[in-house]
Amino acid sequence: MKSLLKYIKDYKKESILAPLFKMLEASFELMVPLVMASIIDRGIAHNDTVQIIKMGLILVLLAAVGLISAVTAQYFSAKAAVGFATKLRSALFAHIQSLSYTELDTIGTSTLITRMTSDVNQLQNGVNLTLRLLLRSPFIVFGAMIMAFTVDVKAALIFVVAIPLLSIVVFGIMIASIPLYKKVQTALDKILGRTRENLAGARVIRAFCNEESETTNFEQENEMLLNTQVFVGKISAAMNPVTYIIINIALVVLLWTGAVRVDSGIITQGEVVALVNYMSQILVELVKMANLIIQLTKALACAKRVESIFAITSSMSGGTLEKNDINVINEEIDEGNAAVIFDHVSLTYKGGGGESLTDIDFVIQKGETIGIIGGTGSGKTSVVNLIPRFYDATKGRVIVDGFPVRDYEISALREKIGVVPQKAVLFKGTIRENLLWGNENASNEDIEDALRISQAKEFVDTKDGRLDFMIAQGGKNLSGGQKQRLTIARAIVRRPQILILDDSASALDFATDAKLRAAIKGMKNDMTVIIVSQRASSIQYADKIVVMDDGAVAGIGTHEELLAGNQIYQEIYYSQFPDRKAKAVN
Repeated sequence: MKSLLKYIKDYKKESILAPLFKMLEASFELMVPLVMASIIDRGIAHNDTVQIIKMGLILVLLAAVGLISAVTAQYFSAKAAVGFATKLRSALFAHIQSLSYTELDTIGTSTLITRMTSDVNQLQNGVNLTLRLLLRSPFIVFGAMIMAFTVDVKAALIFVVAIPLLSIVVFGIMIASIPLYKKVQTALDKILGRTRENLAGARVIRAFCNEESETTNFEQENEMLLNTQVFVGKISAAMNPVTYIIINIALVVLLWTGAVRVDSGIITQGEVVALVNYMSQILVELVKMANLIIQLTKALACAKRVESIFAITSSMSGGTLEKNDINVINEEIDEGNAAVIFDHVSLTYKGGGGESLTDIDFVIQKGETIGIIGGTGSGKTSVVNLIPRFYDATKGRVIVDGFPVRDYEISALREKIGVVPQKAVLFKGTIRENLLWGNENASNEDIEDALRISQAKEFVDTKDGRLDFMIAQGGKNLSGGQKQRLTIARAIVRRPQILILDDSASALDFATDAKLRAAIKGMKNDMTVIIVSQRASSIQYADKIVVMDDGAVAGIGTHEELLAGNQIYQEIYYSQFPDRKAKAVN
Protein backbone atom coordinates (compact mmCIF):
# COMPACT_ATOMS: atom_id res chain seq x y z
CA MET A 1 0.00 0.00 0.00
CA LYS A 2 2.89 2.36 0.75
CA SER A 3 4.02 2.46 -2.87
CA LEU A 4 0.51 3.57 -3.93
CA LEU A 5 0.33 6.49 -1.49
CA LYS A 6 2.43 8.63 -3.83
CA TYR A 7 -0.66 9.05 -6.01
CA ILE A 8 -2.37 11.02 -3.24
CA LYS A 9 0.52 13.47 -2.75
CA ASP A 10 -1.22 16.09 -4.94
CA TYR A 11 -4.11 16.02 -2.47
CA LYS A 12 -2.16 16.64 0.75
CA LYS A 13 -4.31 19.62 1.69
CA GLU A 14 -7.54 17.62 1.28
CA SER A 15 -6.04 14.63 3.10
CA ILE A 16 -5.23 16.84 6.11
CA LEU A 17 -8.38 18.98 6.15
CA ALA A 18 -10.82 16.06 5.84
CA PRO A 19 -9.83 14.33 9.12
CA LEU A 20 -9.37 17.70 10.87
CA PHE A 21 -12.95 18.71 10.13
CA LYS A 22 -14.10 15.26 11.21
CA MET A 23 -12.23 15.69 14.49
CA LEU A 24 -13.91 19.09 14.90
CA GLU A 25 -17.31 17.46 14.38
CA ALA A 26 -16.38 14.74 16.89
CA SER A 27 -15.37 17.35 19.48
CA PHE A 28 -18.79 19.00 19.30
CA GLU A 29 -20.45 15.59 19.50
CA LEU A 30 -18.64 14.80 22.76
CA MET A 31 -20.10 17.95 24.30
CA VAL A 32 -23.71 16.89 23.66
CA PRO A 33 -24.08 14.48 26.66
CA LEU A 34 -22.78 17.16 29.07
CA VAL A 35 -25.33 19.67 27.71
CA MET A 36 -28.07 17.04 28.11
CA ALA A 37 -26.93 16.41 31.70
CA SER A 38 -27.19 20.15 32.40
CA ILE A 39 -30.74 20.27 30.96
CA ILE A 40 -31.82 17.38 33.21
CA ASP A 41 -30.03 18.37 36.44
CA ARG A 42 -30.50 22.14 36.29
CA GLY A 43 -33.36 22.79 33.93
CA ILE A 44 -35.83 19.97 34.48
CA ALA A 45 -34.95 19.24 38.13
CA HIS A 46 -35.38 22.92 39.13
CA ASN A 47 -38.11 23.70 36.58
CA ASP A 48 -35.79 26.33 35.05
CA THR A 49 -37.24 27.10 31.60
CA VAL A 50 -34.54 29.64 30.78
CA GLN A 51 -31.84 27.04 31.41
CA ILE A 52 -33.65 24.50 29.22
CA ILE A 53 -34.01 27.00 26.33
CA LYS A 54 -30.41 28.15 26.71
CA MET A 55 -29.04 24.61 26.64
CA GLY A 56 -31.43 23.71 23.79
CA LEU A 57 -30.01 26.54 21.66
CA ILE A 58 -26.51 25.32 22.44
CA LEU A 59 -27.55 21.85 21.20
CA VAL A 60 -28.86 23.39 17.96
CA LEU A 61 -25.62 25.34 17.54
CA LEU A 62 -23.52 22.22 18.14
CA ALA A 63 -25.62 20.31 15.60
CA ALA A 64 -25.28 23.07 12.96
CA VAL A 65 -21.52 23.43 13.38
CA GLY A 66 -21.15 19.64 13.40
CA LEU A 67 -23.17 19.36 10.19
CA ILE A 68 -21.08 21.99 8.43
CA SER A 69 -17.89 20.30 9.60
CA ALA A 70 -19.13 16.88 8.44
CA VAL A 71 -20.13 18.14 4.97
CA THR A 72 -16.80 19.94 4.58
CA ALA A 73 -14.90 16.81 5.63
CA GLN A 74 -16.94 14.72 3.18
CA TYR A 75 -16.12 17.13 0.35
CA PHE A 76 -12.39 17.05 0.99
CA SER A 77 -12.25 13.28 1.52
CA ALA A 78 -14.26 12.60 -1.67
CA LYS A 79 -12.04 14.96 -3.67
CA ALA A 80 -8.88 13.27 -2.38
CA ALA A 81 -10.23 9.72 -2.90
CA VAL A 82 -11.49 10.34 -6.44
CA GLY A 83 -8.30 12.19 -7.38
CA PHE A 84 -6.19 9.36 -5.96
CA ALA A 85 -8.15 6.74 -7.92
CA THR A 86 -7.90 8.77 -11.13
CA LYS A 87 -4.12 9.12 -10.88
CA LEU A 88 -3.68 5.49 -9.84
CA ARG A 89 -5.83 4.22 -12.71
CA SER A 90 -3.93 6.39 -15.21
CA ALA A 91 -0.57 5.22 -13.87
CA LEU A 92 -1.68 1.60 -13.92
CA PHE A 93 -2.92 1.91 -17.50
CA ALA A 94 0.34 3.57 -18.58
CA HIS A 95 2.33 0.81 -16.84
CA ILE A 96 0.30 -1.90 -18.56
CA GLN A 97 0.92 -0.20 -21.90
CA SER A 98 4.67 -0.34 -21.21
CA LEU A 99 4.65 -4.12 -20.74
CA SER A 100 5.71 -6.36 -23.57
CA TYR A 101 3.54 -9.04 -25.15
CA THR A 102 5.33 -11.61 -22.98
CA GLU A 103 4.07 -10.05 -19.73
CA LEU A 104 0.59 -9.37 -21.12
CA ASP A 105 0.28 -12.99 -22.24
CA THR A 106 1.38 -14.18 -18.79
CA ILE A 107 -0.89 -11.94 -16.70
CA GLY A 108 -4.04 -12.29 -18.82
CA THR A 109 -6.55 -9.71 -20.01
CA SER A 110 -9.28 -10.51 -17.46
CA THR A 111 -6.85 -10.05 -14.55
CA LEU A 112 -5.74 -6.65 -15.85
CA ILE A 113 -9.35 -5.51 -16.31
CA THR A 114 -10.18 -6.50 -12.71
CA ARG A 115 -7.16 -4.58 -11.42
CA MET A 116 -8.13 -1.48 -13.43
CA THR A 117 -11.78 -1.46 -12.36
CA SER A 118 -12.88 -3.42 -9.29
CA ASP A 119 -9.59 -3.21 -7.36
CA VAL A 120 -9.08 0.52 -7.97
CA ASN A 121 -12.70 1.23 -6.99
CA GLN A 122 -12.20 -0.66 -3.72
CA LEU A 123 -9.08 1.41 -3.05
CA GLN A 124 -11.02 4.62 -3.75
CA ASN A 125 -13.69 3.65 -1.21
CA GLY A 126 -10.99 2.66 1.26
CA VAL A 127 -9.24 6.04 1.00
CA ASN A 128 -12.56 7.89 1.36
CA LEU A 129 -13.57 6.01 4.51
CA THR A 130 -10.06 6.21 5.96
CA LEU A 131 -9.95 10.01 5.71
CA ARG A 132 -13.38 10.32 7.28
CA LEU A 133 -13.37 7.66 9.97
CA LEU A 134 -9.88 6.37 10.72
CA LEU A 135 -9.16 9.20 13.18
CA ARG A 136 -12.72 10.15 14.07
CA SER A 137 -13.89 6.80 15.43
CA PRO A 138 -10.92 6.18 17.79
CA PHE A 139 -11.13 9.84 18.86
CA ILE A 140 -14.79 9.42 19.81
CA VAL A 141 -14.17 6.07 21.55
CA PHE A 142 -11.30 7.28 23.72
CA GLY A 143 -12.77 10.78 24.05
CA ALA A 144 -16.02 9.33 25.39
CA MET A 145 -14.07 7.22 27.87
CA ILE A 146 -12.10 10.25 29.08
CA MET A 147 -15.27 12.33 29.35
CA ALA A 148 -16.84 9.49 31.35
CA PHE A 149 -13.97 9.73 33.87
CA THR A 150 -14.74 13.43 34.30
CA VAL A 151 -18.29 12.47 35.24
CA ASP A 152 -17.61 9.52 37.57
CA VAL A 153 -14.43 7.46 37.89
CA LYS A 154 -16.01 4.24 39.21
CA ALA A 155 -18.67 4.12 36.51
CA ALA A 156 -16.06 4.95 33.86
CA LEU A 157 -14.12 1.78 34.73
CA ILE A 158 -16.83 -0.12 32.86
CA PHE A 159 -15.59 1.64 29.70
CA VAL A 160 -12.03 0.48 30.44
CA VAL A 161 -13.21 -3.15 30.39
CA ALA A 162 -15.62 -2.88 27.43
CA ILE A 163 -13.31 -1.11 24.96
CA PRO A 164 -10.46 -3.72 24.98
CA LEU A 165 -13.01 -6.53 24.57
CA LEU A 166 -14.50 -4.74 21.58
CA SER A 167 -11.04 -4.16 20.10
CA ILE A 168 -10.22 -7.88 20.36
CA VAL A 169 -13.40 -8.76 18.47
CA VAL A 170 -12.88 -6.14 15.75
CA PHE A 171 -9.22 -6.87 15.06
CA GLY A 172 -9.67 -10.64 15.38
CA ILE A 173 -12.33 -10.63 12.66
CA MET A 174 -10.14 -8.36 10.50
CA ILE A 175 -7.17 -10.77 10.71
CA ALA A 176 -9.41 -13.72 9.81
CA SER A 177 -11.07 -11.99 6.83
CA ILE A 178 -8.06 -10.47 5.01
CA PRO A 179 -6.91 -13.71 3.27
CA LEU A 180 -10.52 -14.59 2.44
CA TYR A 181 -11.07 -11.29 0.64
CA LYS A 182 -8.00 -12.10 -1.49
CA LYS A 183 -9.70 -15.37 -2.47
CA VAL A 184 -12.86 -13.45 -3.38
CA GLN A 185 -10.93 -11.18 -5.75
CA THR A 186 -9.14 -14.17 -7.31
CA ALA A 187 -12.48 -15.88 -7.90
CA LEU A 188 -13.75 -12.65 -9.43
CA ASP A 189 -10.81 -12.76 -11.85
CA LYS A 190 -11.90 -16.22 -13.01
CA ILE A 191 -15.52 -15.11 -13.44
CA LEU A 192 -14.43 -12.10 -15.49
CA GLY A 193 -12.17 -14.27 -17.64
CA ARG A 194 -14.99 -16.73 -18.28
CA THR A 195 -17.43 -13.91 -19.08
CA ARG A 196 -15.01 -12.23 -21.47
CA GLU A 197 -14.32 -15.49 -23.32
CA ASN A 198 -18.02 -16.27 -23.66
CA LEU A 199 -18.95 -12.82 -24.92
CA ALA A 200 -16.06 -12.73 -27.39
CA GLY A 201 -16.73 -16.27 -28.58
CA ALA A 202 -20.54 -16.22 -28.51
CA ARG A 203 -20.78 -17.16 -32.18
CA VAL A 204 -18.39 -20.08 -31.80
CA ILE A 205 -20.23 -21.36 -28.74
CA ARG A 206 -23.55 -21.27 -30.59
CA ALA A 207 -22.07 -22.77 -33.73
CA PHE A 208 -20.97 -25.82 -31.74
CA CYS A 209 -24.18 -25.89 -29.65
CA ASN A 210 -22.10 -25.58 -26.51
CA GLU A 211 -24.29 -23.09 -24.64
CA GLU A 212 -25.36 -25.54 -21.92
CA SER A 213 -21.79 -26.65 -21.20
CA GLU A 214 -20.52 -23.07 -20.96
CA THR A 215 -23.50 -22.10 -18.79
CA THR A 216 -22.74 -25.01 -16.46
CA ASN A 217 -19.06 -24.03 -16.21
CA PHE A 218 -20.01 -20.42 -15.53
CA GLU A 219 -22.49 -21.45 -12.84
CA GLN A 220 -19.86 -23.60 -11.13
CA GLU A 221 -17.34 -20.75 -10.99
CA ASN A 222 -20.10 -18.34 -9.95
CA GLU A 223 -21.14 -20.74 -7.19
CA MET A 224 -17.54 -20.90 -5.99
CA LEU A 225 -17.42 -17.09 -5.85
CA LEU A 226 -20.77 -17.04 -4.03
CA ASN A 227 -19.65 -19.58 -1.43
CA THR A 228 -16.42 -17.68 -0.75
CA GLN A 229 -18.29 -14.37 -0.44
CA VAL A 230 -20.94 -15.88 1.83
CA PHE A 231 -18.29 -17.45 4.07
CA VAL A 232 -16.29 -14.25 4.48
CA GLY A 233 -19.56 -12.33 4.77
CA LYS A 234 -20.61 -14.51 7.72
CA ILE A 235 -17.35 -13.81 9.49
CA SER A 236 -17.66 -10.07 8.86
CA ALA A 237 -21.34 -10.09 9.77
CA ALA A 238 -20.49 -11.54 13.18
CA MET A 239 -18.82 -8.27 14.07
CA ASN A 240 -21.96 -6.20 14.60
CA PRO A 241 -23.94 -8.63 16.81
CA VAL A 242 -20.89 -9.45 18.97
CA THR A 243 -20.11 -5.77 19.50
CA TYR A 244 -23.79 -5.07 20.31
CA ILE A 245 -23.77 -7.86 22.89
CA ILE A 246 -20.67 -6.48 24.63
CA ILE A 247 -21.99 -2.90 24.52
CA ASN A 248 -25.45 -3.84 25.79
CA ILE A 249 -23.96 -5.87 28.66
CA ALA A 250 -21.81 -2.85 29.48
CA LEU A 251 -24.93 -0.64 29.35
CA VAL A 252 -26.77 -2.93 31.76
CA VAL A 253 -23.85 -2.85 34.17
CA LEU A 254 -23.56 0.92 33.73
CA LEU A 255 -27.28 1.50 34.47
CA TRP A 256 -27.09 -0.76 37.54
CA THR A 257 -23.98 1.00 38.83
CA GLY A 258 -25.44 4.41 38.01
CA ALA A 259 -28.72 3.63 39.82
CA VAL A 260 -26.87 2.55 42.96
CA ARG A 261 -24.66 5.65 42.92
CA VAL A 262 -27.61 7.99 42.24
CA ASP A 263 -29.46 6.38 45.15
CA SER A 264 -26.36 6.99 47.28
CA GLY A 265 -26.28 10.63 46.15
CA ILE A 266 -22.82 10.32 44.61
CA ILE A 267 -23.91 11.28 41.07
CA THR A 268 -27.03 12.84 39.55
CA GLN A 269 -29.59 11.45 37.15
CA GLY A 270 -28.30 13.71 34.38
CA GLU A 271 -24.80 12.34 34.82
CA VAL A 272 -26.13 8.77 34.43
CA VAL A 273 -27.83 9.85 31.19
CA ALA A 274 -24.53 11.40 30.05
CA LEU A 275 -22.68 8.16 30.79
CA VAL A 276 -25.28 6.15 28.85
CA ASN A 277 -24.97 8.59 25.93
CA TYR A 278 -21.20 8.18 25.94
CA MET A 279 -21.59 4.42 25.90
CA SER A 280 -24.05 4.74 23.00
CA GLN A 281 -21.57 6.95 21.13
CA ILE A 282 -18.91 4.29 21.62
CA LEU A 283 -21.31 1.65 20.25
CA VAL A 284 -22.09 3.71 17.13
CA GLU A 285 -18.43 4.51 16.48
CA LEU A 286 -17.30 0.93 16.96
CA VAL A 287 -19.91 -0.22 14.46
CA LYS A 288 -18.56 2.40 12.05
CA MET A 289 -15.03 1.27 12.81
CA ALA A 290 -16.02 -2.33 12.18
CA ASN A 291 -17.41 -1.42 8.76
CA LEU A 292 -14.31 0.69 8.12
CA ILE A 293 -12.04 -2.23 8.95
CA ILE A 294 -14.02 -4.52 6.63
CA GLN A 295 -13.62 -1.98 3.84
CA LEU A 296 -9.96 -1.42 4.67
CA THR A 297 -9.40 -5.18 4.62
CA LYS A 298 -10.80 -5.31 1.10
CA ALA A 299 -8.82 -2.24 0.09
CA LEU A 300 -5.54 -3.66 1.43
CA ALA A 301 -6.12 -6.92 -0.42
CA CYS A 302 -6.81 -4.95 -3.61
CA ALA A 303 -3.77 -2.73 -3.00
CA LYS A 304 -1.49 -5.76 -2.94
CA ARG A 305 -3.02 -7.00 -6.19
CA VAL A 306 -2.50 -3.62 -7.86
CA GLU A 307 1.05 -3.42 -6.48
CA SER A 308 1.76 -6.85 -7.96
CA ILE A 309 1.06 -5.42 -11.44
CA PHE A 310 3.33 -2.42 -10.82
CA ALA A 311 6.01 -4.85 -9.62
CA ILE A 312 6.06 -6.54 -13.02
CA THR A 313 8.63 -4.89 -15.25
CA SER A 314 8.83 -5.23 -18.98
CA SER A 315 11.32 -7.80 -20.18
CA MET A 316 11.88 -5.52 -23.17
CA SER A 317 14.02 -2.44 -22.57
CA GLY A 318 14.31 0.29 -25.18
CA GLY A 319 17.59 1.31 -26.78
CA THR A 320 18.95 4.78 -27.37
CA LEU A 321 18.73 5.04 -31.16
CA GLU A 322 16.04 7.64 -31.84
CA LYS A 323 14.07 8.48 -34.94
CA ASN A 324 16.38 11.10 -36.47
CA ASP A 325 19.63 9.89 -34.97
CA ILE A 326 21.83 9.75 -38.06
CA ASN A 327 25.13 10.17 -36.26
CA VAL A 328 25.22 6.65 -34.81
CA ILE A 329 27.58 4.38 -36.74
CA ASN A 330 27.73 0.65 -36.23
CA GLU A 331 30.79 -0.65 -38.02
CA GLU A 332 30.17 -4.26 -37.05
CA ILE A 333 27.28 -4.57 -39.48
CA ASP A 334 27.68 -4.35 -43.21
CA GLU A 335 24.08 -3.48 -43.97
CA GLY A 336 24.43 -2.95 -47.75
CA ASN A 337 20.91 -2.52 -49.08
CA ALA A 338 19.32 -4.70 -46.41
CA ALA A 339 16.08 -3.60 -44.76
CA VAL A 340 15.83 -6.54 -42.33
CA ILE A 341 18.40 -9.17 -41.37
CA PHE A 342 17.58 -12.27 -39.35
CA ASP A 343 20.95 -13.33 -37.95
CA HIS A 344 20.60 -16.93 -36.68
CA VAL A 345 17.51 -16.03 -34.66
CA SER A 346 15.73 -18.38 -32.26
CA LEU A 347 12.66 -17.68 -30.10
CA THR A 348 11.28 -19.43 -27.05
CA TYR A 349 8.04 -18.10 -25.59
CA LYS A 350 7.88 -17.67 -21.82
CA GLY A 351 6.66 -20.93 -20.35
CA GLY A 352 7.08 -22.67 -23.71
CA GLY A 353 8.40 -26.20 -23.69
CA GLY A 354 10.81 -25.66 -26.57
CA GLU A 355 11.86 -23.26 -29.26
CA SER A 356 9.12 -21.83 -31.45
CA LEU A 357 11.71 -20.54 -33.93
CA THR A 358 15.08 -22.15 -34.56
CA ASP A 359 18.08 -20.60 -36.35
CA ILE A 360 16.18 -18.23 -38.67
CA ASP A 361 18.79 -16.74 -40.99
CA PHE A 362 17.90 -14.68 -44.09
CA VAL A 363 18.06 -11.13 -45.45
CA ILE A 364 15.28 -8.88 -46.81
CA GLN A 365 16.50 -6.17 -49.17
CA LYS A 366 14.98 -2.68 -49.27
CA GLY A 367 12.09 -2.40 -51.70
CA GLU A 368 11.61 -6.17 -51.90
CA THR A 369 8.29 -7.93 -51.56
CA ILE A 370 8.79 -11.02 -49.43
CA GLY A 371 6.29 -13.82 -48.97
CA ILE A 372 6.32 -16.07 -45.91
CA ILE A 373 4.32 -19.28 -46.19
CA GLY A 374 3.95 -22.45 -44.18
CA GLY A 375 1.50 -24.68 -42.42
CA THR A 376 -0.45 -23.75 -39.31
CA GLY A 377 1.92 -23.35 -36.35
CA SER A 378 5.02 -23.25 -38.53
CA GLY A 379 6.16 -19.93 -36.99
CA LYS A 380 5.21 -17.43 -39.72
CA THR A 381 3.70 -14.85 -37.35
CA SER A 382 6.45 -15.39 -34.78
CA VAL A 383 9.04 -14.39 -37.38
CA VAL A 384 7.40 -11.07 -38.30
CA ASN A 385 6.60 -10.27 -34.65
CA LEU A 386 10.35 -10.02 -34.01
CA ILE A 387 10.76 -7.11 -36.47
CA PRO A 388 8.74 -4.49 -34.50
CA ARG A 389 9.90 -6.11 -31.21
CA PHE A 390 6.57 -7.45 -30.08
CA TYR A 391 8.80 -10.23 -28.75
CA ASP A 392 12.57 -10.37 -28.35
CA ALA A 393 14.66 -13.11 -29.88
CA THR A 394 16.14 -15.44 -27.29
CA LYS A 395 19.13 -16.19 -29.55
CA GLY A 396 20.67 -14.29 -32.43
CA ARG A 397 19.61 -10.82 -33.46
CA VAL A 398 17.20 -9.02 -35.73
CA ILE A 399 18.66 -6.06 -37.60
CA VAL A 400 16.61 -3.23 -39.16
CA ASP A 401 18.32 -0.65 -41.38
CA GLY A 402 21.72 -1.72 -40.14
CA PHE A 403 21.03 -1.63 -36.40
CA PRO A 404 19.87 -4.40 -34.04
CA VAL A 405 16.27 -3.78 -33.01
CA ARG A 406 17.35 -3.82 -29.35
CA ASP A 407 19.40 -0.65 -30.00
CA TYR A 408 16.35 1.33 -31.14
CA GLU A 409 14.13 3.36 -28.89
CA ILE A 410 10.97 1.25 -29.27
CA SER A 411 8.70 4.01 -30.62
CA ALA A 412 11.39 5.04 -33.12
CA LEU A 413 11.62 1.46 -34.39
CA ARG A 414 7.87 1.06 -34.74
CA GLU A 415 7.49 4.35 -36.60
CA LYS A 416 9.42 2.68 -39.43
CA ILE A 417 7.00 -0.23 -39.56
CA GLY A 418 3.35 -0.66 -40.49
CA VAL A 419 1.74 -3.86 -39.15
CA VAL A 420 -1.56 -5.40 -40.16
CA PRO A 421 -2.14 -8.24 -37.65
CA GLN A 422 -3.98 -11.49 -38.26
CA LYS A 423 -6.98 -10.32 -36.27
CA ALA A 424 -8.47 -7.15 -37.72
CA VAL A 425 -8.92 -4.78 -34.78
CA LEU A 426 -10.89 -1.53 -35.17
CA PHE A 427 -11.97 0.89 -32.45
CA LYS A 428 -15.25 2.59 -31.79
CA GLY A 429 -15.27 5.85 -33.73
CA THR A 430 -15.42 7.11 -37.29
CA ILE A 431 -13.53 5.61 -40.22
CA ARG A 432 -11.39 8.75 -40.27
CA GLU A 433 -10.49 8.41 -36.57
CA ASN A 434 -9.50 4.78 -37.06
CA LEU A 435 -7.28 5.59 -40.04
CA LEU A 436 -5.60 8.45 -38.18
CA TRP A 437 -4.22 5.88 -35.74
CA GLY A 438 -1.71 5.15 -38.50
CA ASN A 439 -0.72 8.81 -38.86
CA GLU A 440 -2.47 11.48 -36.83
CA ASN A 441 -1.19 14.17 -39.22
CA ALA A 442 -2.46 12.46 -42.38
CA SER A 443 -4.27 14.71 -44.85
CA ASN A 444 -7.53 13.84 -46.58
CA GLU A 445 -5.49 13.09 -49.69
CA ASP A 446 -3.35 10.59 -47.75
CA ILE A 447 -6.45 8.92 -46.35
CA GLU A 448 -8.16 8.68 -49.74
CA ASP A 449 -4.97 7.26 -51.27
CA ALA A 450 -4.75 4.62 -48.52
CA LEU A 451 -8.40 3.66 -49.06
CA ARG A 452 -7.77 3.27 -52.79
CA ILE A 453 -4.66 1.11 -52.35
CA SER A 454 -6.31 -1.10 -49.71
CA GLN A 455 -9.39 -1.58 -51.95
CA ALA A 456 -11.56 -0.12 -49.16
CA LYS A 457 -12.75 2.89 -51.16
CA GLU A 458 -15.48 0.94 -52.94
CA PHE A 459 -17.37 0.14 -49.73
CA VAL A 460 -16.46 3.34 -47.84
CA ASP A 461 -18.15 5.35 -50.65
CA THR A 462 -21.41 3.50 -49.91
CA LYS A 463 -21.45 4.37 -46.20
CA ASP A 464 -23.43 7.32 -44.85
CA GLY A 465 -20.99 10.13 -44.25
CA ARG A 466 -18.11 8.16 -45.82
CA LEU A 467 -15.12 8.94 -43.56
CA ASP A 468 -17.48 10.09 -40.80
CA PHE A 469 -19.31 6.75 -40.75
CA MET A 470 -19.36 5.48 -37.16
CA ILE A 471 -17.72 2.10 -36.59
CA ALA A 472 -19.08 0.04 -33.70
CA GLN A 473 -16.80 -1.35 -31.02
CA GLY A 474 -14.52 -3.95 -32.58
CA GLY A 475 -15.96 -3.17 -36.03
CA LYS A 476 -19.06 -5.26 -35.34
CA ASN A 477 -21.05 -3.40 -38.01
CA LEU A 478 -18.56 -4.31 -40.77
CA SER A 479 -17.87 -7.58 -42.54
CA GLY A 480 -14.61 -9.45 -42.08
CA GLY A 481 -13.29 -8.32 -45.47
CA GLN A 482 -14.21 -4.69 -44.81
CA LYS A 483 -12.43 -4.74 -41.45
CA GLN A 484 -9.31 -6.23 -43.02
CA ARG A 485 -9.20 -3.62 -45.76
CA LEU A 486 -9.56 -0.77 -43.25
CA THR A 487 -6.74 -2.16 -41.09
CA ILE A 488 -4.57 -2.36 -44.22
CA ALA A 489 -5.49 1.26 -45.06
CA ARG A 490 -4.58 2.28 -41.50
CA ALA A 491 -1.09 0.81 -41.94
CA ILE A 492 -0.63 2.36 -45.41
CA VAL A 493 -1.56 5.84 -44.12
CA ARG A 494 1.56 5.56 -41.98
CA ARG A 495 3.71 5.40 -45.16
CA PRO A 496 6.05 2.95 -43.41
CA GLN A 497 9.44 1.84 -44.64
CA ILE A 498 8.45 -1.75 -43.86
CA LEU A 499 4.88 -3.01 -44.32
CA ILE A 500 3.97 -6.32 -42.66
CA LEU A 501 0.75 -8.00 -43.81
CA ASP A 502 0.25 -10.90 -41.42
CA ASP A 503 -2.36 -13.07 -43.13
CA SER A 504 -4.39 -9.88 -43.35
CA ALA A 505 -6.20 -10.68 -46.62
CA SER A 506 -7.65 -14.06 -45.60
CA ALA A 507 -11.21 -12.70 -45.77
CA LEU A 508 -10.73 -11.17 -49.23
CA ASP A 509 -11.70 -12.90 -52.45
CA PHE A 510 -8.94 -13.76 -54.91
CA ALA A 511 -9.74 -10.85 -57.25
CA THR A 512 -9.66 -8.21 -54.48
CA ASP A 513 -6.51 -9.80 -53.06
CA ALA A 514 -4.82 -9.53 -56.46
CA LYS A 515 -5.86 -5.87 -56.84
CA LEU A 516 -4.54 -5.13 -53.35
CA ARG A 517 -1.14 -6.66 -54.06
CA ALA A 518 -0.89 -4.84 -57.39
CA ALA A 519 -1.80 -1.51 -55.77
CA ILE A 520 0.78 -1.96 -52.99
CA LYS A 521 3.45 -2.85 -55.54
CA GLY A 522 2.57 0.29 -57.52
CA MET A 523 3.09 2.65 -54.57
CA LYS A 524 5.61 5.41 -55.34
CA ASN A 525 8.09 4.67 -52.58
CA ASP A 526 10.83 2.20 -51.79
CA MET A 527 8.71 0.30 -49.27
CA THR A 528 9.66 -3.21 -48.16
CA VAL A 529 6.59 -5.46 -48.04
CA ILE A 530 6.39 -8.69 -46.05
CA ILE A 531 3.32 -10.81 -46.78
CA VAL A 532 2.48 -13.68 -44.44
CA SER A 533 -0.11 -15.98 -45.93
CA GLN A 534 -1.31 -19.54 -46.19
CA ARG A 535 -2.47 -18.80 -49.73
CA ALA A 536 0.14 -19.59 -52.36
CA SER A 537 -1.63 -17.23 -54.75
CA SER A 538 -1.03 -14.30 -52.37
CA ILE A 539 2.75 -14.68 -52.35
CA GLN A 540 3.68 -16.42 -55.59
CA TYR A 541 4.60 -13.14 -57.31
CA ALA A 542 6.81 -11.97 -54.44
CA ASP A 543 10.48 -11.26 -55.15
CA LYS A 544 11.39 -13.95 -52.66
CA ILE A 545 9.42 -16.57 -50.71
CA VAL A 546 10.43 -17.97 -47.33
CA VAL A 547 8.97 -21.40 -46.55
CA MET A 548 8.52 -22.13 -42.84
CA ASP A 549 8.16 -25.59 -41.31
CA ASP A 550 8.04 -26.37 -37.59
CA GLY A 551 9.75 -23.11 -36.61
CA ALA A 552 12.61 -23.36 -39.11
CA VAL A 553 13.28 -22.08 -42.61
CA ALA A 554 12.63 -24.96 -45.01
CA GLY A 555 13.46 -23.07 -48.17
CA ILE A 556 14.00 -19.64 -49.74
CA GLY A 557 13.57 -18.70 -53.39
CA THR A 558 11.18 -17.54 -56.06
CA HIS A 559 7.92 -19.29 -56.79
CA GLU A 560 9.41 -21.15 -59.75
CA GLU A 561 12.51 -22.22 -57.84
CA LEU A 562 10.55 -23.53 -54.86
CA LEU A 563 7.96 -25.24 -57.02
CA ALA A 564 10.76 -27.05 -58.80
CA GLY A 565 12.76 -28.18 -55.80
CA ASN A 566 11.03 -27.67 -52.42
CA GLN A 567 8.76 -30.48 -51.27
CA ILE A 568 6.95 -28.50 -48.55
CA TYR A 569 6.13 -25.66 -50.94
CA GLN A 570 4.98 -28.16 -53.54
CA GLU A 571 2.59 -29.77 -51.03
CA ILE A 572 1.11 -26.39 -50.07
CA TYR A 573 0.79 -25.16 -53.65
CA TYR A 574 -0.65 -28.31 -55.17
CA SER A 575 -3.09 -28.78 -52.26
CA GLN A 576 -4.55 -25.42 -53.26
CA PHE A 577 -4.27 -25.96 -57.02
CA PRO A 578 -4.77 -29.71 -57.57
CA ASP A 579 -5.50 -29.25 -61.29
CA ARG A 580 -2.01 -27.79 -61.82
CA LYS A 581 -0.47 -30.79 -60.10
CA ALA A 582 -2.07 -33.05 -62.68
CA LYS A 583 -0.64 -30.90 -65.47
CA ALA A 584 2.81 -30.92 -63.85
CA VAL A 585 2.76 -34.73 -63.63
CA ASN A 586 1.73 -35.03 -67.25
